[in-house]
Amino acid sequence: MACIFLDHHSTTPLDPRVLAAMCEAPLGNASSAHVYGKEAARIVELARADIAAAIGAQPGEIILLSGATEADNLALKGVMEAQMARGLGLRHLVTCAIEHSAVLETARYLAAERGCRLTILPVSPDGLVDPAAVAAAIAPDTALVSIMAVNNEVGTVQPVAEIGRICREKGVLYHSDACQAVGKVPFDVISMDVDLASLSGHKIYALPGVGALYVRQGTPLAKQMHGGTHEGGRRAGTTAVCSIIGFGVACQILQVEGPAEVARIAALRDRLLAILRAGLPPAVLHVNGTMEPGRRHPGNLNVTLVGVCSEALDKAIRNFVAVSASSACKSQVPGAGSHVLTAMGAPDSDKGAVIRFGIGRFNTPDEIEAVGRKIVEAAVPLVGIGCAIPRRARK
Repeated sequence: MACIFLDHHSTTPLDPRVLAAMCEAPLGNASSAHVYGKEAARIVELARADIAAAIGAQPGEIILLSGATEADNLALKGVMEAQMARGLGLRHLVTCAIEHSAVLETARYLAAERGCRLTILPVSPDGLVDPAAVAAAIAPDTALVSIMAVNNEVGTVQPVAEIGRICREKGVLYHSDACQAVGKVPFDVISMDVDLASLSGHKIYALPGVGALYVRQGTPLAKQMHGGTHEGGRRAGTTAVCSIIGFGVACQILQVEGPAEVARIAALRDRLLAILRAGLPPAVLHVNGTMEPGRRHPGNLNVTLVGVCSEALDKAIRNFVAVSASSACKSQVPGAGSHVLTAMGAPDSDKGAVIRFGIGRFNTPDEIEAVGRKIVEAAVPLVGIGCAIPRRARK
């Protein structure tokens, strides 16, 4: 059997239907005035409408970008710079401790280099933000709250609608990194009072290198890239026609197939957890994040195998199953642990082997059975024996 891919939170494989649509992309530059350019522009606008529909937005509220990292940067920098430029003293940014690094590092940059005041809220041991803490953190100088919809490591679903309502009542803008949410959990920018939302193509079976930022009409936003008048003057750069078409088709598929897919993937996740619970001692298996229905990404299972050497386990399973121990964005950072698990007070790699399973569209029941058995088979002999090889960077 080939190596089984269970790392869908880091990226998803390209759906063949997405690839087929991309192969039919028109030739022209969408900014060109000739017939090829006009056709490219027309197809891009159809894709923009599909992306908007996936989150309940209007097409004109979607800025097409290179990915979610650019979207997070544009949301935070764009809003904070625009609000500070108004001269009303709005310089306070609120976020939480388990945000993706694209949000946390941007927030820290704004505090260190742009004079913003930053509040980073804690989370519960289950990885949830308390809406009451958000309300308490909002002050007269607060410009923006940025709390993600679904965590990329432990899969916790944040109370977006409650946070959005609080922000709306207090007259504060609300941004949510929704990359892991779209098509997996309910996410509607209107009913949830979200003002800005970051989206990513390669989390929903489209290509890496394409994403979007939803910006509610009337939201102040300072441009971050200069050099052209693309995207209504909000972002310069040649339109990535082929990738955008794929992104739009991926959103179409989610609109039609999403509910059934979520139910199937959640059942696979629950089966995997059942196999691990049956095969591992209770003291060894620790599930990171809440398992409360509706509060977790359907395809996410993040566990710490307490007392199991992570390096030895990785060596035993690396050619059998592709999984992660933390965000893929940190896997190449020497010595980098999980800031998410640290913030939750959960066991990290120093106490055992952390595994993030990300189950997706093309996984089968047979694969889940095989992975569950392999993890148990590899982990049980390693319990309590410690690491006989030097520790290295987490993967």
